Amino acid sequence: MKINVGSTNQIKVDAVKEKILEYDFLKNAEITGIEVSSEVSDQPKTLEETIQGAMNRAKNSFQNCDLSVGLESGLMVVPHTKSGFMDICACAIFDGKEYYLGLSSAFEYPQKVIDLVNNEGLNISEAFFKSGLTQNSNIGSAEGAIGYLTKGRLPRKEYTKQAITTALIYLENKN
Repeated sequence: MKINVGSTNQIKVDAVKEKILEYDFLKNAEITGIEVSSEVSDQPKTLEETIQGAMNRAKNSFQNCDLSVGLESGLMVVPHTKSGFMDICACAIFDGKEYYLGLSSAFEYPQKVIDLVNNEGLNISEAFFKSGLTQNSNIGSAEGAIGYLTKGRLPRKEYTKQAITTALIYLENKN
């Protein structure tokens, strides 16, 4: 079996590689990361846009494979939060005909990060860097903002695996 991941971000590719080892029907799969477009904004700001980005990544990476995986993190409006938004990771698995969707847990960013995203059009990595929260200008390819905010308790790879796990529920339990 061959599985393509619609990204060359090593955190995303490694999350897929590690997660599939837990599934008998997938554990011998060959995993390849492919750079594709999400066809959504660099920083999705709605749940719908985030899911669409994951679906587009899965569809666009479905090339000479059995399954493809699209992963997209983005913001969504959440009432009663301090900033008005929470981040969520969406996973779309595509088999050439159908999509299987899953989501991670959600978390909130500091207000100054949300302000930079909304007022200056920055993505989360850029906003974290500009706000002085990190010296890593590409935190999304490392521990992720969630890793920083949880002080390493929930790094981005583990957060991403949550979305993969929930997307695999329906695929594993089709019958």
